[in-house]
Amino acid sequence: MVGFFATPMPTQPLGWFKKPVKNAKEMVGLKYRTVGLAADLMQQMGLKVTQLPGGEIVPAMERGVIDAFEYNNPTSDMRFGAQDVTKNYMLGSYHQAMEFFEIIFYKPKFDALAPDLKAILQYGVEAASQSNYWTAMDNYSRDLQDLITKHKVNVLRTPKDIFTEQLKAWDILAAKLSGEDPFFKKVVDSQRAWAKRVGYYGFLNEADFRQGYEHVFKTKIPT
Repeated sequence: MVGFFATPMPTQPLGWFKKPVKNAKEMVGLKYRTVGLAADLMQQMGLKVTQLPGGEIVPAMERGVIDAFEYNNPTSDMRFGAQDVTKNYMLGSYHQAMEFFEIIFYKPKFDALAPDLKAILQYGVEAASQSNYWTAMDNYSRDLQDLITKHKVNVLRTPKDIFTEQLKAWDILAAKLSGEDPFFKKVVDSQRAWAKRVGYYGFLNEADFRQGYEHVFKTKIPT
């Protein structure tokens, strides 16, 4: 197979909670829905993780099977009715800070194409990726405002010490998985090398957009 990353997705919220959590200690013991590697991260932090498919989340919350859950983004969350079972929505988390879709082509067929056709497929993926990202940001931001104004959802920023405990948990989890799986280690090492270089440039160079936003719109963003 030949794969191209497509449609980068922004950070997923920490999720929907019966009661807002004020710190990492209040996360311990919570019955929390997530999936994949995020489940391992949250378990390392002391949560009781349940991996449920999307269609079972709302009924599980209604029955008290779970105390909190994350799904994906304001648009998807609103469409499946998260706001109907709780009104506490916490934004910001490391558990799924960034992800991508992938568009895959059958390698023998792809390799047999002429160079110009290969380029068309590659650039088509890149165009679709950007278009989907812009559409997502438009939808997510609009639907977040609908959750706040129309559905009276209490939207909060995740406390900083939860981010801190997630990082500590990831250090333990990444070391464990790297020791168990050479390919996992190879991927993580590659990601870190790229992130160290690019992140240094980005954080050193980028404007203080929060300050600019608060100055222009006279609106304080929750911290």
